[in-house]
Amino acid sequence: MELSKEDIQHVAQLAKLSISEDDIDQFTKDMRNIIHMVEELEQVDTTGVALTTHGQAIENVYREDEVSLVNDRDELLKNVPTQQDGMIQVPAMLEGGSQA
Repeated sequence: MELSKEDIQHVAQLAKLSISEDDIDQFTKDMRNIIHMVEELEQVDTTGVALTTHGQAIENVYREDEVSLVNDRDELLKNVPTQQDGMIQVPAMLEGGSQA
């Protein structure tokens, strides 16, 4: 497939891109190279090649859920930034009113 400057200008207009006259020649050359590479890839015989839908093998890497009855308050509170009287301390969400 041969591209012309007009083709590049038309595609640029459809994409709402402004390309200067100085850049049209370079874009035309680049697009021709891209199309040429795609045409080469179309000639590759892929008979017997398995379909690739993902670049990585997809498998479940998560562990099974296990119920545990760990209820060590001191251990849990080691992970919070602030605590008070054995409870997690959080910033006030509402102003005014009574405090519980």
